[in-house]
Amino acid sequence: MPNKKYNNPNITISKVYTKKGDKGKTELIGKKNVYKDDIRVKAYGELDELNVIVGGCCQKLSEIKSKNIKLKTLNQEMIVVQNEIFNLGNMLATVDEVMMENMPQINQDNLNNLEKKINFYNKKLPNLSSFVLPGGSEINIWFNLARTVSRRCERTIVEIHKKEPVSDIVLKYINRLSDAFFVWGRWINFNLKIDEELWNPNKEAK
Repeated sequence: MPNKKYNNPNITISKVYTKKGDKGKTELIGKKNVYKDDIRVKAYGELDELNVIVGGCCQKLSEIKSKNIKLKTLNQEMIVVQNEIFNLGNMLATVDEVMMENMPQINQDNLNNLEKKINFYNKKLPNLSSFVLPGGSEINIWFNLARTVSRRCERTIVEIHKKEPVSDIVLKYINRLSDAFFVWGRWINFNLKIDEELWNPNKEAK
């Protein structure tokens, strides 16, 4: 199934605040009024946090003084990921299944493309003999931060799923996304010729 094309958002934002949430409530898509600590609001709020961090990854990629076209390509791919995270949040904010049919969302093609990217970048990397410690470069830290926050998003989405079923594609995509950030973080250090520090349970200071 090819990627479905969605209409551009029919949104006009002219004011920063509306005062509608002053009593601690907000509205999910489908006219369901909930408190702002509702698990769905928490989930798409955490995805928003993740999106900010991915924006940080993009910024750090753009600051690397390199003519390597692959780094520039990865930056563009991160912007695609940002849009997909927004679509994912839209799915979690929508409670009306009929409305969902015409709303921006994640589909199987998005998942397949993400898996292709993981495989593409991972095939260049050496096999691991232990867990990798985050670090070596600031940009690697940004990607590892994205990885850990995406895992937190996943835990919250699973909380929703235990109460009211969430689409399989949501669960699969958010699970794969943290794997992607792990691979991208490793690939960047490898590309910049920065050695990885592996976990050594018996490591001692020299």
